[in-house]
Amino acid sequence: MSMGAYDEEEHERRAQKTSQVDADFDEARTEFRGRLEYDSGDSAEDLLDQFRKMKKER
Repeated sequence: MSMGAYDEEEHERRAQKTSQVDADFDEARTEFRGRLEYDSGDSAEDLLDQFRKMKKER
């Protein structure tokens, strides 16, 4: 059998494997750890000043 070629049994095995759904991940809740920031509607100039400050810190 050449590389990349497979027989009918392999085809059936792959079809069966891809038809199964694993929903176990739904049972575990994701816990967020970190910091959340949001845009409070600052003016464009305030946002540009903040961007310049962040760029200098790099």
